[in-house]
Amino acid sequence: MNVFYTNVLGTLTVVVFTMTGCAGQQPQTPPRTPLDIQSIQTREYEAPKKIVFASVVSVFQDLGYTIKGANLDTGFINAESATQNATSNAEILGGVLGGVLGGIYGNRGLPAATQSVEQTAATAFIEEIGDRTRVRLNFVTTRQSSSAYGQNSRQDTPILDVQVYTNAFERIENAVFIRLGE
Repeated sequence: MNVFYTNVLGTLTVVVFTMTGCAGQQPQTPPRTPLDIQSIQTREYEAPKKIVFASVVSVFQDLGYTIKGANLDTGFINAESATQNATSNAEILGGVLGGVLGGIYGNRGLPAATQSVEQTAATAFIEEIGDRTRVRLNFVTTRQSSSAYGQNSRQDTPILDVQVYTNAFERIENAVFIRLGE
C-alpha cells in the first residue's frame, strides 16, 4: 500500500473520530408513561365537535401542514409537513470519503453517499363527550434515508415536547373562540 494513501487514511480516521468524540452527550430523561403522554396530547373544549374539528383543520394548515385526510364523522384528521433535506454532515463526509477512498481501494466496504429527508406527520382525533369536545393530537417526525447502493431506512420518532402541543392547543383555542363568536 502506498505510504501517502496510508497517511491520508490515518489522518482522516483521526479527524472523523475526533469530530464524533466531541459531540456532547445529551442528558437522559426518564421515559414518559402512557398517561403522561396522553395528558400532553389531549385537551377539552366547551364547543360543538363541528366547530372544534374545523378549528383543528385550520390550525394544522396555519402551521404549514397539508391535510391528507379529514372525516368529521370519525373525527380523524391526518396531515403532514413539507419534506426537508436532512442529510447530516457525517453522512456527507461518509459519502465524500467513500467516493475518494473507494476509487483508491476499489470500494471495499466503505460507506456510500447517503441522502436523508425529514417530515412531520400530525394526526388529530376529535370526539364529543357530553357537552364538551375532546381533541388528541399526535406529532411524529419521520426520517427516511437512502444510499447510493439502494439501501433504504425509515425512522419514526414521536414528538413529546410539551411546548409543541401547548402551542398547537393555544392556537386551536383561539380558533374555536373566533368561530363561536361568528
